[in-house]
Amino acid sequence: MNFDVLTIFPQLFEPFRATGVLGKAVERGVVGIEAHDLRDWADNKWRQIDDEPYGGGAGMVLQAPPVLAAIRDMALRQIDARTLILGPRGKLLDQTLAEELAREPRLLLVCGRYEGFDERIFDLSGAEEVSVGDYILGGGEVAAMALIEVVSRLVPGVVGDPESVSSDSFGDGLLDYPCYTRPPEVEEETVPEVLLSGNHEMIRRWRLERSVEMTVTRRPDLVKRNWERYSKEVREIVRRFAPDIPDLDSD
Repeated sequence: MNFDVLTIFPQLFEPFRATGVLGKAVERGVVGIEAHDLRDWADNKWRQIDDEPYGGGAGMVLQAPPVLAAIRDMALRQIDARTLILGPRGKLLDQTLAEELAREPRLLLVCGRYEGFDERIFDLSGAEEVSVGDYILGGGEVAAMALIEVVSRLVPGVVGDPESVSSDSFGDGLLDYPCYTRPPEVEEETVPEVLLSGNHEMIRRWRLERSVEMTVTRRPDLVKRNWERYSKEVREIVRRFAPDIPDLDSD
């Protein structure tokens, strides 16, 4: 899996690509991350790629010619790259989209700055816009890092224990269950006895129930969105914890 990033701050990605589990995956060649300076495609000696918006208003706008030139140049270098522009208007990055993107051989991520992109970049490039949430960041770099982190950990060989990926929050449409580790008691708060029982089926059931309980109390929207993919067991537990959630089928 390879990521190419177009940004005016390529230096931000140096520590990111060399740290933690992701850094080890890059070192082993399982994941590739390369950041490219958008200013390299500027057509002036000042390497300027932004200008004032037509019609007036605050801030500066990234110009279409250098960004389009960068996207097209990268497309010629890297065949089969899927181009994504990080921006608040885009499709929300969720686990389903992450799983879809993880099947791509290469992603080209375009990071905005200032007041955003000249609209003709979207019209002429055919790039998709992806959002990491309903809020505004100072630029697309943090969003690109989030996308890389989310997608790359789904690539086989990145995370040491594949089961830990499949059981993560959102992986099966549920939030994760509570986790505990040593010591067994912290300020008179103890680990649930079932986790110390050694009974694997009881532990599995307890974790599933806590996961469902966490989801229906904190994110009931996930229940509605994922109802069709839930197993019969999960549906029964959902109805026990949240009998009043509307629009669920009656089977």
